[in-house]
Amino acid sequence: MSKADRDSGAPDLSIVIPLYNEVESLPELYGQLVTALAPTGKTFELLFIDDGSRDGSFETIRRLRSEDDRVRGVQFLRNYGKSAALAVGFAEARGGVVVTMDADLQDDPQEVPGLISQLDEGYDLVSGWKQNRQDLVTKTIPSRLFNRVTGMVSGLRLHDFNCGLKAYRREVVETIPVYGELHRYLPVLAHWSGFRVGERPVHHHPRKYGKSKFGLGRFTHGFFDLLTVYFVSNFTRRPLHLFGSLGMLSASAGFFIGLYLTYLWLSGVGIGTRPLLLFCVLLMILGIQLVSMGLIGEMIAYSGRRVEDYAVRIRLD
Repeated sequence: MSKADRDSGAPDLSIVIPLYNEVESLPELYGQLVTALAPTGKTFELLFIDDGSRDGSFETIRRLRSEDDRVRGVQFLRNYGKSAALAVGFAEARGGVVVTMDADLQDDPQEVPGLISQLDEGYDLVSGWKQNRQDLVTKTIPSRLFNRVTGMVSGLRLHDFNCGLKAYRREVVETIPVYGELHRYLPVLAHWSGFRVGERPVHHHPRKYGKSKFGLGRFTHGFFDLLTVYFVSNFTRRPLHLFGSLGMLSASAGFFIGLYLTYLWLSGVGIGTRPLLLFCVLLMILGIQLVSMGLIGEMIAYSGRRVEDYAVRIRLD
């Protein structure tokens, strides 16, 4: 969708709702959203992204669309995951403010106006915080650990990185990439891009229909994704800083071990059968390889460098 198409008659708000097999929840969610958004006086669209449901969810979206042209829908051929659904939702959204929420009725639509009002305080992204989370302990305890580690690594202190209820300015969704399983780290990516990120306590409800589509494995995957986010955000455009630092550390350790062995050799002590000699050589070779990898990475990054290597908030022409 072109920018001209998106801006022509664009609504004030886009509510992006990724879903997978949530047919029972959709009519109730639609009604609650319309009720919650009506008092704001803002125009809005409800954009449902069906991530390959097999329970008739998209047929329900079609029916809602036939009754209300503010409803839009996208259906995937198969289940691709929440990041893919959000990426398509961000690309299709036409509103100046984009709000994301889950379709399982655990996120409260009445919280949406509050999130939007906090954007008016100067924030670019406002993330919900499920203060009184209505989930099993098998989800809440790992989630607390996940949030604590993410905050330590990213430098962004939020209580609930993974809350589906978030409000974004359009500049944010047009800037930050969403792929793989990186939807958990959208506040981190926005923070590292220079956007102002805030947090707001929101009500959380027990699941009313069906069952959770996520297992404990998502927390393991989440920590690996955190490493991916950290590397991509900090070293994509300067890989030599990472590989070169590790390479210099390894080569320096090998060099000083070599100096020690040289001193022993000059003192008449045999070093030919010492395992430390082999270790010294391996460290220096590893160091050279890591630096070489960094240089190759720099050449690849340079050849593939985009013009839009930065985010612009305001341009006065």
